[in-house]
Amino acid sequence: MNQYDVHRGENPRIIFFFWIVILASITLILGLAWRQLIANQKYEVIEKRQTERRILKPGPRGDIYDRKGNLLVGNRPHYSAVVYLDDLRREFRSEYSKIIRAERERIRKAYDLRPKNERAGVAPPAPNYNELQWVARKNVIEIYINKINLITGREDAITTRAIIRHFNEQLLLPLVLVEDLTADQYARLIEQVPVQSPIKIHTDTARYYPYGAAAAHTLGYVQKVNPDPSEIIDDGLKTFTFKTKQGKTGIERSFDEHLSGTTGHEIWRVDPLGFQDALLYQEAPKQGENFISSIDIDLQIAAETALGNRTGTAIALDVKTGEVLAIASHPGYDLNDLSPYIPRKVFDKINEQGAWLNRSLQLSYPPGSTFKLLSAIAGLRKGTINTKTQHNCQGVFPLGNRIFSCHARNGHGLVDLATAIEGSCNIFFYAEGLRIGIDELSAEAQRFGLNERTGIEVPYETGRLVVPTKDWKREIIGEGWMLGDTANTAIGQGFLLVTPLQMANLIASIARGETRTQPTLRALSAEEAKRVDHGGEPIGLTPRQHVELWEGMERVVSNSGTGRLVQIDGLRIAGKTGTADFRAHGKEVNLAWFLGLAPVEDPQIAIAVMVEGTSSSDSYHGGSTAGPVAKDIFLEFIEHYPERAGLAFKY
Repeated sequence: MNQYDVHRGENPRIIFFFWIVILASITLILGLAWRQLIANQKYEVIEKRQTERRILKPGPRGDIYDRKGNLLVGNRPHYSAVVYLDDLRREFRSEYSKIIRAERERIRKAYDLRPKNERAGVAPPAPNYNELQWVARKNVIEIYINKINLITGREDAITTRAIIRHFNEQLLLPLVLVEDLTADQYARLIEQVPVQSPIKIHTDTARYYPYGAAAAHTLGYVQKVNPDPSEIIDDGLKTFTFKTKQGKTGIERSFDEHLSGTTGHEIWRVDPLGFQDALLYQEAPKQGENFISSIDIDLQIAAETALGNRTGTAIALDVKTGEVLAIASHPGYDLNDLSPYIPRKVFDKINEQGAWLNRSLQLSYPPGSTFKLLSAIAGLRKGTINTKTQHNCQGVFPLGNRIFSCHARNGHGLVDLATAIEGSCNIFFYAEGLRIGIDELSAEAQRFGLNERTGIEVPYETGRLVVPTKDWKREIIGEGWMLGDTANTAIGQGFLLVTPLQMANLIASIARGETRTQPTLRALSAEEAKRVDHGGEPIGLTPRQHVELWEGMERVVSNSGTGRLVQIDGLRIAGKTGTADFRAHGKEVNLAWFLGLAPVEDPQIAIAVMVEGTSSSDSYHGGSTAGPVAKDIFLEFIEHYPERAGLAFKY
């Protein structure tokens, strides 16, 4: 029997089918092996993306303190009534079923009322299931909001849009029903809401300002924002984020990275609908770093109180280090009114008052007669002013076709430099300004940095600064320079525009004998204070010139000086008053200035005060309006730093 004889009874189709089965089995085995051995990791990633979710939780912000350890900005508990949508699923379904039944019945009745010929061949319309789903969810959620309102006496509500956005973007996070509960509302809810209720109390933090409006512009405020996208790991895992707090102004903004907490996160396994099933991983958030500011809250409150309800600013600097001891700007606002959010009414009120502006550094003004100190330094350095320089002030100064006047109508008589500073004689500085020339006056102002921002560590410092030159006027105004322009510049009027902070820097620089002061809002350590380099140069006066300048400044605060109201027994103060014309609020008003330093024998504190007139009827003067504000700050300095003031009691 040959081979043909053995197989001649077999069907060839069966053999073909047999090999097909063999090949399919091999393919299946290889596919399973590839899935198990090679593609396993890929499918694990896919499963992870489908079944796991990440929740980011920002850490609380760091606190801000004054230089003596007093809390200026902290965190308070922020209570909100919330629900987790996962807990309401049964109620959603029940409400949805009721609404669907009612809608179907309504549609059927409406359909039955139509004529038969209109119904022929036309089926009843179907309900809008998607829309009714959101109606059902809103109805359920509103039941709980109404319960909370009944207990707390509030009138909160929620929009369908907010609910949809929460479902789509924040499903695993609590839905806020009522935000920022008061302590009384919180207590009533805890007492009256059953434990088994879906209503929960979510505790977050909100910024708290123990001193309210004190240093509001400098400290700044925060707003809730979504976390930085860079903090979200790009691994395909769907991520839900609690909003974080970001500094918008002041120290809060400038040192935001320092103050921001470290974001924590949780990994949750979710069910097919996306709701929480089990917590897989948790890393707690951490509070941000604290910030020690240079502010002395006692001096700050003294400055705020002294300004009262007037529009203006008061600044106190540490002469040696440039540390800002106080910086007040009025009108202001209570920072607590902006936390945890800014109500529309609050925003509008602050806006109407112009209170958002930090007048210390966001607005520029003519410096008035305080600029005469720079004119004096320029004249002394050029040699046009010396110990023998005198001018006869008769109250008027003819120049071309114009008559320039002195504030002393009958004149000051024969005055030298010290007397001219003491009495703020315009005539002396008109005459000397012309001798000095605009080139030297401008160069001196630039040497002291009046044409530049100070670089203080808060945002929005204005760049609208003007130290006029011939080229500047030709370029900006399109006119040539006039002698009258020089005369006006010499007394701090005309085109000059500076900030109060710059003038605080100026008097601190003069106190130290240098041309620059670098202000800072950081409290410096003893070692840092020793290494401070303000980046200036020596003013360049001879000992005799220095004495002459300072004699005039000290006489300003004498019985016969324009700043006599600033006098304090036992404390030698030197300074300069100023009154300037200014256009604000659509009206011509005046500004009252005072610059001062103390103690004369070893200056420790420098003060700049500017009070802005709000109407043409306001008659403000440097000595009588701004001077007393500075005096109150000096008195507070004596009380808290008697050794530095040279008034420490000796036993």
